[in-house]
Amino acid sequence: MSKPHLVIHNYAVDFWMARAAVLVVALLQLLLVNDLTFGPRWLAPAVEFVMLVPLSIATAWNQAKVRVATAEHHWQAIGNYRLWIRRAAILLTGVISLINCGALFELVRNLLHGHGGSAQMLLVDALNIWITNVIIFALWFWSTDRGGPPTCGLTKRAEADFLFPQMTLPDREFGTWIPGFVDYLFLAFTNATAFSPTDTLPLSARAKLLMMTEAMISLLTVALVAARAVNILA
Repeated sequence: MSKPHLVIHNYAVDFWMARAAVLVVALLQLLLVNDLTFGPRWLAPAVEFVMLVPLSIATAWNQAKVRVATAEHHWQAIGNYRLWIRRAAILLTGVISLINCGALFELVRNLLHGHGGSAQMLLVDALNIWITNVIIFALWFWSTDRGGPPTCGLTKRAEADFLFPQMTLPDREFGTWIPGFVDYLFLAFTNATAFSPTDTLPLSARAKLLMMTEAMISLLTVALVAARAVNILA
């Protein structure tokens, strides 16, 4: 049973990168210049932090179980725990998505009513929402592709939702390659920048819908918010 142990440890860093990404989002929301969230400015980051802390503790606890797992029932229990952790992570990602969409809606509404503030404030808010959007969809891509990271090394992997360049190379070069969180972060960044696939292609309907949604939010942020700020500067 050593193979699952090796696979899990090779990609354990991805879990902590994802948790760190959520923390970055919470910090960015504290820096919003305009009051774009419901309630006080600290409320949304506080909710995310409250959800992130037990999720991180559960992740650390499960990784500790991995280091001492020796029997089949140990790996089954680890797989079950990771599925519950994945569900909690998806719930947290959904909450962050709603908060960011709400911030974008409020910013656009303020613009339409002529209350968007100075050009500098608009640019900062637009960049903030855009970066948060990239991180959010990196989390979505990472959490959904091939059944999500909790199944890595423990169960038969589901069919891929994305076709990465490494997957098209000969097996002798990338036969055991599995995308990590950085790969999905790069995918989210390029999709938000180009508003279309670049080097990685969506294969499933779920992946296509996610990429369409991210591109739409990114385009709305750039076209309506950043463009308005540039007009003010001009």
